[in-house]
Amino acid sequence: MACESALPAIMDEQALMGLNPNADACYRQRALVYFEQLKESLDGWEVCAEALAKGFYRHESLTAAQQQLIRETLMKWLQAQLMNVHPEKPFIRNKAAQVLALTFVMEFLTLWPKFFFDILNLVGLNSNGVDIYLRTLMAIDAEVVDRDILHSSEETRRNILIKDTMREQCIPALVESWFQILQTYQHTHSELTCQCLEVVGAYVSWIDLNLIANDRFVNLLLSHMSIEELREEACDCLFEIINKGMEPVDKTKLVETLCQVLQSAGFFNIEQEEDVDFLAKFSRLVNGMGQSLVLSWTKLSKMADVKVSAETLRAVEGKIPLMLQLLIHEDDDISANIVGFCYDYLLVLKQLPALSEQQKTNVEAIMLAVMNKLKYDDEYNFENEGEDEAMFVEYRKQLKMLLDRLAQVSPELLLEAVHRVFNATMQNWQTVQFMEVEVAIRLLYMLGEALPASHGAHFSGDTTKTSTLQSMMRTLVSCGVSEYQHSSVTLEFFETVVRYDTFFLVEPQHIPSVLMAFLDHRGLRHSSPKVRSRVAYLFSRFIKTLHKHMNAFIEDILSRIQDLLELAPPENGFPALLSSDDQLFVFETAGVLIVNGESPAERKQALMRSLLTPLMEAFHMLLAKLPQEADEERQAVLADCLSHAVGFASRTSKAFSNKQTVKQCGCSEVYLDCLQTFLPALSCPIQRGPLRSAVRSFLHRMIICLEEEVLPFIPAASQHMLKDCEPRDLQEFIPLISQITAKFKNQVSPFLQEIFMPLVMAIFEVLSRPAEENDQTAALEKQMLRRSYFSFIQTIASSGMNEVMASQGAENIERVLFTIIQGAVDFPDPVAQKTCFIILSRLVELWGGKDGLVGFPDFIYKHIVPACFMAPLKPTFDLSDAQTVLTLSECTLTLHMIHLKRGLECIQFLQEYLPSLQVSPEITQELCQVLQQPDVKVLKNYMKVFFQQAKL
Repeated sequence: MACESALPAIMDEQALMGLNPNADACYRQRALVYFEQLKESLDGWEVCAEALAKGFYRHESLTAAQQQLIRETLMKWLQAQLMNVHPEKPFIRNKAAQVLALTFVMEFLTLWPKFFFDILNLVGLNSNGVDIYLRTLMAIDAEVVDRDILHSSEETRRNILIKDTMREQCIPALVESWFQILQTYQHTHSELTCQCLEVVGAYVSWIDLNLIANDRFVNLLLSHMSIEELREEACDCLFEIINKGMEPVDKTKLVETLCQVLQSAGFFNIEQEEDVDFLAKFSRLVNGMGQSLVLSWTKLSKMADVKVSAETLRAVEGKIPLMLQLLIHEDDDISANIVGFCYDYLLVLKQLPALSEQQKTNVEAIMLAVMNKLKYDDEYNFENEGEDEAMFVEYRKQLKMLLDRLAQVSPELLLEAVHRVFNATMQNWQTVQFMEVEVAIRLLYMLGEALPASHGAHFSGDTTKTSTLQSMMRTLVSCGVSEYQHSSVTLEFFETVVRYDTFFLVEPQHIPSVLMAFLDHRGLRHSSPKVRSRVAYLFSRFIKTLHKHMNAFIEDILSRIQDLLELAPPENGFPALLSSDDQLFVFETAGVLIVNGESPAERKQALMRSLLTPLMEAFHMLLAKLPQEADEERQAVLADCLSHAVGFASRTSKAFSNKQTVKQCGCSEVYLDCLQTFLPALSCPIQRGPLRSAVRSFLHRMIICLEEEVLPFIPAASQHMLKDCEPRDLQEFIPLISQITAKFKNQVSPFLQEIFMPLVMAIFEVLSRPAEENDQTAALEKQMLRRSYFSFIQTIASSGMNEVMASQGAENIERVLFTIIQGAVDFPDPVAQKTCFIILSRLVELWGGKDGLVGFPDFIYKHIVPACFMAPLKPTFDLSDAQTVLTLSECTLTLHMIHLKRGLECIQFLQEYLPSLQVSPEITQELCQVLQQPDVKVLKNYMKVFFQQAKL
C-alpha cells in the first residue's frame, strides 16, 4: 500500500526519459520501476491521464507504434468500463473524456478517421459507455467549437477542418446515436438523458439543422418537456435550436411550428405552473423565440419584403400576451429572462410609422408591468444588502432600460402613466406601503433620463412635459412625503429633489421647506448612517446649483450644521454622525455658502475664519501630541485625524475658482494661516506618508487659490518632502513641482535651478535601490516614478525653461540626458518612451541649432539619432500596440526636428550610420529623401513601414 502515497500527483519527467530508445540503461531501469509503481498505485490512472491531457510529452514526437498503443489503451479502458458494476468517479470519467477528446483532435484528420464509429460500435447503448461517450463529445466541443476559449490561427484552421470533416463523415451517425440514447433512457436514466440533451444543444449551432428540427426529434424533445427531471434541459436544448442562424423565413416557420406545438400541449398556460425553475428556463426559451422573430422581421424589412415582413410582425405580436404574463410574474428571474424580447419588441414599435390600437394597448401593458416590477418586496434587506439584493438592483437596471425604451416609443403615454400613479400614491402616502411610495417617487426620478432635456432643463420648452413635471415636483415637496418612515423613501425623495434641482429656480418658494428636510431628522440627522452619508453628498449638490438663492439662509444653515463641521477627536469613543468622507461634502457646502453669499468681504472673511480656526487649533494640538505617542496604532489614528483636518480645509477652497475670488472674499490671509499651521507636519518624523500626502494636496489647492503668495513656502516644503523619500512620496511630489513650473515659469526659475539636482538625485537614489526579483509592487512603483521623472523633465523643457537644466553643469546635464536616452531605448514602457522622445525633440529644438548648448550637436549624433532607431528595433517595441505606435510617432518627430535644425549634416550622418544597421544603400537613400520632405505625415507612415519590414 506504500505506493499509494509514495507517488506524486504529477508524472516524473526524468523517468519518462527512459522511454527514449537511445536512453542509458540506468534511465531505462528507472522508467521500468516507475511504471510498475504506476500500475500498482490506485491513482496511477489519474496521473497518466493528467499527463496526457496536459500534453506532457508531445504527441507528434511519439512513434507510430506508441501512438497506436495509446489508441489501444484508451479503447481497452473504455471496454473495461462497460463491465463495471460501479462506474468510475465523475472526475475520472471527465479526465478520460478529456484525454479521448485530445486524442481525437490530434488524430481524427489523419490516423483515426473512424474515431466515432469505433467508440459507437464498442459502447452501443451500455449506460457506462454512453456516459463516457457523451462526456467525450462535450470535451470535443470545448476543444474545437467553444468560442470562449482562445485559439491560435493554426488551431482555428484545424478546428474548421475537423468540423467540416465531421459534417461530411459522421454527424448523421452521431445524431442517430443521440436519438437512440434519448429514446432508450428518457424514462429510466434522467442523468444520461440530460447529458445527451446538453450535447444536442452544444452541437446544433454548427450541424445541419434538418437532422434535429424534424418531426421525430422535435416530438421527442417536446415529450421531454412533460417529464419533470428532463424538462429544464429540454428547454435549454430547444433554446439552442431556436438560436441557430437561419434565413429569416425559415426561422419564422421553425419558431411558429414550435410555438403551435408548445401551445397545444398547454405550456402557454403558465399561471397553472408552480415550478419556478422550469418557468425561468421556459421564459428564456420564449425570449429566444421572440428575439428570433424580431431579428427575422428586421432582416425582411431591410429586404423590403412587405408581405412576409407583415406576417412575421403578426407572429411577433402573437407572442406578446405570453411575454406579458412572464414579464409580470412574481419571480424576478422569470421576469428578467423575458426582458430582452420585450426590449426588442419596443424597438420594432419605435420603427413603425404609427401604432395600432392593439400596439398602444401592448405598450401600456408593458408600462404597467415595469412599474409594478420595479417595487421592492417585503424581504429586501436595506440594512445588510447581500447577493439577493444585488441581483434585484441589477434587475431594476434592466427594467430601467425598458422604461427608457418606452419613452422613445411613446413619451406622452409614459408621462401620463407616471403622473397618474404618482398623484394617486402621493394623495394617500400615509396609508400606503413603503414600496408603493418609493416606486412612485422613483418613477418621477427615472423620467429625468427617460425624457432627456438639454443640460437638465426639464422646466423649459415643451409645455405639456414641463407643466406635468412641475406639478409632480410641487406635489413631492409639499405633500409631506419626506416624513415617511422608511429609508428607501427618504433616499428617493432627496435623490429626486437633487435630480430636478432646477425646479427650485422656477419655484424658489419651496426652498426653505426642502432645506429643513435636508438639515433635520429626515436628512443629515436621519437615524440611518446610509441615509446621512448620501444626504451629505446630495446637499452639497443642491447648494451648488441654488447658491444664488441661499443668501437669506446662509448663517442659519451654518449654525445648524456647526456640529457636523467639527473634527472628530481620536479620543472620542462615540461614533460621529458623519464619516470623514461625508464631512468633506459638508465642508465644501459651507465654503460654497460663504463664498457665494452677498455679505461684504469682511463678513465672508469672518465666517471663513470661524470655519477654519477650529481645524487649525485642533491640528496644532494633535501635531504636538503625535511625537509623544509611543503606540503605533494610536500614532496612525492621530495621523489620520491630522490628515482629515488638512483635507477639510482644502475642501472649503473648492468654492473658489481662482486667486481673484479668494481676494474678493478677503480669504487669502485665512488660507495663508492654514498653510503656516500645516507645513510643520512635513518635518514630523512619525507617520510621514499620510502627513506629507495631506499637506501636498493642500499645496496643490493653494497654488490655484493663492498663486504667487504660495511661493515663499515652497522651498522649505520641498526640502522636507525630499528628505528620506519613498518611491510614492517622490511620485506624488513631482506633480506638485510640475504644477509650479507650468504655472509660474520664469518666476520660479531660481528655485528650480536650486532644487533640480537634489530632486533628480533623490529620484536616482530611489530607483537604484535593490528590490526582490518577483516584487511586482516595487517594480510598478519604480515604473511610475520613472514616468513621473520624465514627465517633470518634459514640463521644464516645454515651459521654455531650458536655463534650469543648462545651469546644472556639464557633468550633471550629461547624466540627465543619458537617463532620457535610457528611458527612450532600454525600458519597455511605451508611455515613458513617448515622453522621452518628446523631451529629446524639444531639447533638439532648444539646443540643436548653431547657437545652442556647447557639445549638444555631438550628443545628437552619438546618442539621439541612434536612439531613434534602436528603440523601435527592440523586440519589446510592439508596433501592433496603440501606445507604442504613438511612441514611434514622437520618435519620428524627433528625427524630423534633428533634420530641421542640422539640415544636410543630418542627412550625411544617416548615410554613414544606417549601413551599420545593415540597411541597404537603396533604403538609406529612400529614407533620407522622405526625411527631407516637408510633410511629416508621409515620414510617419514611412517610418512605421520601415520598422515593420526591419523586424520581419
